[in-house]
Amino acid sequence: MKELYLIMPEKPSDVLQKMINAVTEGWHTITIENEYNIPDLKNKKIVFAVELNDAGINLGLDKILTKIYDRGKDCLYGSVGSILIHSNTELYTKTAAQNLIFLTNQLGLKFPGRPLVEATGSLRNFLTMQKVIKKPLMEVCIESCKELSLRLKNYDFLDHHNANILVLHASNRETSNTLALWDMVKKHLIDFPINEIHIENGTVKDCIGCSYKICKHYGQQTSCFYGGIMVEEVYPAILDSDIIVWICPNYNDAISANLSAVINRLTALFRKTKFYDKSFYSIIVSGNSGSDSVAKQLISALNINKTFRLPPYFALMATANDKGDIFKLPDIEKKVEEFATNMINYINIKNG
Repeated sequence: MKELYLIMPEKPSDVLQKMINAVTEGWHTITIENEYNIPDLKNKKIVFAVELNDAGINLGLDKILTKIYDRGKDCLYGSVGSILIHSNTELYTKTAAQNLIFLTNQLGLKFPGRPLVEATGSLRNFLTMQKVIKKPLMEVCIESCKELSLRLKNYDFLDHHNANILVLHASNRETSNTLALWDMVKKHLIDFPINEIHIENGTVKDCIGCSYKICKHYGQQTSCFYGGIMVEEVYPAILDSDIIVWICPNYNDAISANLSAVINRLTALFRKTKFYDKSFYSIIVSGNSGSDSVAKQLISALNINKTFRLPPYFALMATANDKGDIFKLPDIEKKVEEFATNMINYINIKNG
């Protein structure tokens, strides 16, 4: 029987306990309830079970994460994670998950596509799924937990040895520190085919929010109502790629409008093709601060929602404002080489 490490700080509610039971069925479960005597967590399957209070906080989780962080940035390397979260309110579940994934990913934890089952106080976040499963909301939640357990149990290595890398950006190469940082990384990836697509201003209209039926109709044709570069270039490139690198300058602590539109327009393609076998990285540069805000947006949109795998150490983040400042940062070459090496290791040792 496979081992599962359940990190469960603080007492779970009845709802969260049912979710835990659904996920842990069929596993030999080792439970970690506090920051004391935490075992080695490298090369493990890990589930975080988080009960949020009315302020959206779990103090026990903060203590456990602090203790884990003291072990160094590779203390979760080789492990695969997933998350169960319950809140008595309609708020906080998604932001708490984003933060937890971001923090642990920086310690080497990777995540399968759609690694989260969240249960809000009313369970109304399962209404959309209920239209398909046609069961009471709590049963829909339990079914989602069982599916998550299977994804974690069957998480396999991908053969990315000849990985096709797609790079999406909306930047000006003459002025962009973010694109300059990617160019530094790219010099270390000469053994891999790289396709770069520039999303120019005005080339991608944002999603208009077509009905499910219309969106699915176009998606089945690998198309979209708006057509354009998304259908002609981006969709085929995504389908041909193994790894996507998102070049994301920080625009007001958010992804740029052009790339945000690209992500929104992936929905039609997603209707036909899930992305469980594809992974993504990001290069993020902020003028002042907030790179983690952008990273968490990408985690939520692409890993939690759109099913892309999240490799360990997925984001290279830096702070640079004026043109060319990226080259003046202390140890930037060392950070670039480390990031590129992590990408190469992820590709070559088939540890998808």
